[in-house]
Amino acid sequence: MPVRAKETPTDRLFGALANPTRREILDLLLRGERSAGDIAAHFEMSRPSVSEHLRALRDAGLVTERAAGRRVLYSPSPEPLLAVRDWLTPHERFWRERLTRMRGVLDALPDDAQPDPAQPARHQDGDS
Repeated sequence: MPVRAKETPTDRLFGALANPTRREILDLLLRGERSAGDIAAHFEMSRPSVSEHLRALRDAGLVTERAAGRRVLYSPSPEPLLAVRDWLTPHERFWRERLTRMRGVLDALPDDAQPDPAQPARHQDGDS
């Protein structure tokens, strides 16, 4: 497998989204901006651990920070998710076309070609 020379913004984005705790933090922030302490109260982990997750989300551009007095408030940032959508679009198109063709093939089969679930499956090579 080739070794990557450096981490790209897309790598950081998918790396941040790969972690279930980070996705849960993003879901929490959809309800409104919150401080690290508010976020930590929703998890059974230390505040420094939550701060590490927030740093990864911030480095990926998925959250923004805003100073409010002595507190720092976090909110979601939608722009990086547009990059995910753009990356996924060709894959979605590929599979949609394949599934549409499969549906056409299956629809063209005669009804008696459907396997009877009560009958044991037969192998193509002649073995039963």
